[in-house]
Amino acid sequence: MALLDNACRIEAQYGTKAAFPDGFAAFARAHGIPKATAYRHRERALREGSWQPRSRRPGSSPKQVPDFVAGRIVALRAGAELDEGADFIRAVLIAEAERDQWASKGLVVPARSTINQVLKRAGMLRTNPKKRPRSSYRRFAYARPRDCYQIDGTNLTGLGFGTGTVCIIEVLDDATRTLVAAHVCAAETSVDARAALTRAIAAFGAPGIVLSDNGAAFARHSRAGATPAPTKFFELVDRHGTRLIHSSPYHPQTCGKCERHHQTSKQWLTRRVRELTAAGHPPTCIADVQALVDQYQEYYNQRRWHSALNSTPAQAWAEAAARGDLGGPTRLPAQRDADIRAAKVSTEGRVRFGRLRFSVGRSRAGSTVTILVDGNHANVHDHEGTWIGHLTIDWDTTDQGRIAA
Repeated sequence: MALLDNACRIEAQYGTKAAFPDGFAAFARAHGIPKATAYRHRERALREGSWQPRSRRPGSSPKQVPDFVAGRIVALRAGAELDEGADFIRAVLIAEAERDQWASKGLVVPARSTINQVLKRAGMLRTNPKKRPRSSYRRFAYARPRDCYQIDGTNLTGLGFGTGTVCIIEVLDDATRTLVAAHVCAAETSVDARAALTRAIAAFGAPGIVLSDNGAAFARHSRAGATPAPTKFFELVDRHGTRLIHSSPYHPQTCGKCERHHQTSKQWLTRRVRELTAAGHPPTCIADVQALVDQYQEYYNQRRWHSALNSTPAQAWAEAAARGDLGGPTRLPAQRDADIRAAKVSTEGRVRFGRLRFSVGRSRAGSTVTILVDGNHANVHDHEGTWIGHLTIDWDTTDQGRIAA
């Protein structure tokens, strides 16, 4: 259109013959401009002095988010204790709409995608196009509270006392993501692991399974001495009739819920420590950090919206409790989207589940193994819960071969 605009300027100054020697229709045809479009733009350029693109915004937008609602979305994001997203904001707006009778004022709660659009216009939406989309993941979760507790430790750094670092051992319910316990200590030891689990059991009850990584604090057998002996951590778990299972080595995704929760908790705690330090009241001992962790536990369980649950963890737990649907040592853990099976190893060292079979070795003949099947992947644990291998399942083949360690 810049070429047509220049030609129209020449026409206005020197006449049509100078601008279009072969005629205007021939000019439009030679440059591939539709005839109707060319005449319309020519008329507009002559009338306005030059051709300028106009806004395509409609004259009215009856479905546009009202300024009041858009303002609440921005305010909620700006005042959030963490970088809560559209799910959290929408949950708060639903409660406000019911309380303040938005319907009588002609206001509605916008959809999640609309909230994200408002945040994007306000420059408050962080995008990561390289991040794997959530829809591509397969969720692995036990069905009931107390079916499984995940336990793991993480370090909080940047403190102004001691070495500047403390360890926080967190215990997370697999089904409801409830933070059932969080224990602050100097380092991840068996003593502190027992303290964290004891706190969790006292507050929420014993689970059917305790899932941990292969850290020394959570070991089943002592690694010292010629003869392995049960650790005090295992004795605590066993005393409640709970089964201790360890994740695959070098595979943190097995305890992924706890690993992901570390990021959320440390973000909140780091922010609070920074605020207290700026106010002249920094934490000066482990007890001060434990008090902050207790505050975070209340906030996370009671007030923070969890998009995987479409509720807070406390609400998810309470709903299951109201149905009488709580797990524990006396109830076999259940899963929504995976399968857990127990099978006996034959004299040839083979295991059969359904129509499939695989080998774990003759050395395990006569023992019982537990198989956790998730899609096409299976993890195999011995009767003590120790991980012994995994395999990728080919559902078109009966014989799966030997498990890989």
